Amino acid sequence: MKYIITGAAGFIGFHLAKKLLSEGNEVVGIDNLNDYYSVKLKEDRLKILENKNFTFYKADISDSKAIDDIFKKHSDANYLIHLAAQAGVRYSLENPIAYANSNMLGQVVIFDAAFRNLKNIPQIVYASSSSVYGHQEKTPFSEQDRVDKPVSLYAATKKSCELIAESFAATHNLNSTGLRFFTVYGEYGRPDMAYFSFSDNILSGKPIKLFNDGNLRRDFTYVDDIISGIISVTHRTKKSKHEVFNLGNNKPVELKYFVEVLENALGKKAVIEYLPMQKGDVYQTYADISLAEKEFGFKPKTSIEEGLGKFVKWYKEYFKR
Repeated sequence: MKYIITGAAGFIGFHLAKKLLSEGNEVVGIDNLNDYYSVKLKEDRLKILENKNFTFYKADISDSKAIDDIFKKHSDANYLIHLAAQAGVRYSLENPIAYANSNMLGQVVIFDAAFRNLKNIPQIVYASSSSVYGHQEKTPFSEQDRVDKPVSLYAATKKSCELIAESFAATHNLNSTGLRFFTVYGEYGRPDMAYFSFSDNILSGKPIKLFNDGNLRRDFTYVDDIISGIISVTHRTKKSKHEVFNLGNNKPVELKYFVEVLENALGKKAVIEYLPMQKGDVYQTYADISLAEKEFGFKPKTSIEEGLGKFVKWYKEYFKR
């Protein structure tokens, strides 16, 4: 089978491509290798993917001509998984235009080019985010909940991506499935994520910052569980115009306990600086995954202790700590 993956040099895209290649599939990867975080880390991920079945294009998903040319060249693709996006909640406060270009314009470009060139794909599977739920008081968060009050521009662009997908389903009869990821972590992760920067600071003896005095809860989801979910929904035979599903661990962890587990894995205590709530942040994320379990058998298996243990092992080897 032939897969096109946007964001192939990104954290989740890399793990997905690696898994698919290991199963003998052909993968066409697209990424602009932007410098939001370490380009070297992205290049190192790509080196691991080097394979006769892997073709990589450095291209921006908001560049309609570049994407059109790639999709034309690989019009025989069986699946399209769109993971490329400008990530980061807090950075969206500083650079909103990057989010409009990558997340919103990029979504339109990908869907338009797919509609015109990729006639063999049954659907587009794309990344949404748990951030669309905003300050949701009811828990766990269900796909049926209202998501019209985002607390960050990043969240607004991700909700916009879902609306764009809905519009292409209505006007172009283009099937798609959005996946609302909940705080994905693991090896080769993003350096801007808390578990990554926490590890660096703990080992360096620098203080780590816990917002809202550490009283935050996150539904941390190990990357291998997310990859299993993506592949399962990609191969789902049920036809529907547009649907969204939560992919989370369904077990929120208090940030204080998360740090304790990380300390144990690293073998060193953290110096903690407690700070108030930050703009754009939410108190809790908590995925109701009953719909994903019912529709395509999604069931995360990795505990926070096991997942962080695997991350720390990789982290120490990669950075020689």
